[in-house]
Amino acid sequence: MRTASQLLRQYTRVRARTEELCRPLAVEDHVIQPHADASPPKWHLGHTAWFFETFVLERFERGFAPHHPDYGFLFNSYYNAIGTRVDRPLRGLCSRPAVTEVLAYRHAVDERVAALLDEQPDNAALASLVELGLNHEQQHQELLLTDIKAILFQEPLFPAYAPGKPPRAGGTEPGWAEFAGGRAWIGHDGAGFAYDNEQPRHEVLLRPCRLAHELVSNGEFLRFMHDGGYARPEYWLADGWDTARRHGWQAPQYWLQRGTQWFTHTLYGLQPLDPNAPVTHVSFYEADAYARYAGKRLPTEFEWEFAARQSGAPDNPGALAGSALEPHNAPVAGNGPRRMIGEVWEWTNSAYLPYPGYVAPAGAIGEYNGKFMVNQMVLRGGSVATPREHLRLSYRNFFHPDKRWQFTGIRLAGDL
Repeated sequence: MRTASQLLRQYTRVRARTEELCRPLAVEDHVIQPHADASPPKWHLGHTAWFFETFVLERFERGFAPHHPDYGFLFNSYYNAIGTRVDRPLRGLCSRPAVTEVLAYRHAVDERVAALLDEQPDNAALASLVELGLNHEQQHQELLLTDIKAILFQEPLFPAYAPGKPPRAGGTEPGWAEFAGGRAWIGHDGAGFAYDNEQPRHEVLLRPCRLAHELVSNGEFLRFMHDGGYARPEYWLADGWDTARRHGWQAPQYWLQRGTQWFTHTLYGLQPLDPNAPVTHVSFYEADAYARYAGKRLPTEFEWEFAARQSGAPDNPGALAGSALEPHNAPVAGNGPRRMIGEVWEWTNSAYLPYPGYVAPAGAIGEYNGKFMVNQMVLRGGSVATPREHLRLSYRNFFHPDKRWQFTGIRLAGDL
């Protein structure tokens, strides 16, 4: 177990990173909520402070008193056991507290957590909850980038969040990696931090399969569009077809056509579409439709993890460079599938369900993952917006099949 001083250094670094991500924003940007799935940056700043106040300070601090009696109502996300809260779609209507007040709240919580770690350096339960809180905050750092991108897309001027331009993608190497299948161990092996939904580690039986070397590119998806992919129901699941019609989907999210040229909105502003870059911001329905169009399918999450481990994909986040904020060439994993880690979240054909033997933690903290294990699909691999410490091969992300504001992409699979 890490010492209290080591944990405090990590705490300071992670908390500072959240505020650093918000630094390029104008004050006005902090309050915008572009759609019901996204949250205002100010809310992320407040919620991540509330998490430490509620789950750490309230439990361990002697003589605990909340920083503000109403902040629990404002910044609770979905913990029903904690109490009522602002409805998620209405977070953008809360202009108060001001950004400066939310930052003051964060700093007050930081001082109290630091004092608590100093007072109780050998408290393992305290250290465990602080570690969970830090990983929770890093998840919100990823959400901040996706939500900021959605916020700036609403602006007619398409302002840039970051200076410069996204790196151009290199060439691709078509082909397939084949796997004999058999018995495979899936899930976190117990070394280092992992979320409860990555456990218990368990054995599965896999049929022989193959996974594409490369992610589906913008250029390949553009051919699907030109071939009438959005207008041909034979490629679509019934609910996907209805969803695409209802929302008027004709291209991935953030694609814009001007004349005959396609552009995409990025964190660097509006940019010409790079045909070699992985397609991203597609829903599960679009990913599945493309796979059917290509005569293939999406991999299961178990095939994905097995292939990643067999191919030598790095399970050591420290080996990867810092995020470039937009899809780029991630490290190649041997002779197997490429760009499996830190490029785009890859949709799988697996429903988000508990692993055999899973038991949700007791109390309100058990609402973190367990209650969402229904009606969602699993994604694997992480994206360029994912904190590097989270890029382990057992990490299970999950979204409803119609969601596409996250950095989500496509890798094809097939049977042997």
